[in-house]
Amino acid sequence: MEQQTFRAAYDVLQKHAETLREQKEPNIDDLLKIVTESVAAYNVCTKRIDAVEEALKVALEGANVDGASPSV
Repeated sequence: MEQQTFRAAYDVLQKHAETLREQKEPNIDDLLKIVTESVAAYNVCTKRIDAVEEALKVALEGANVDGASPSV
């Protein structure tokens, strides 16, 4: 199972969390599938978050974040 977007992967995590919360008894037959899909979705999310953090870091490196005027 490959999600290409953060949103799709996040939706998988939300769906599985909801399924597990609502179960009165664990459905052991579905557990492996849920765990496997959740781990794959988690990996997609963390990679996307890491990529965004890195892009923001690069974008802000030269920016004047404190609002002060740059020296001329």
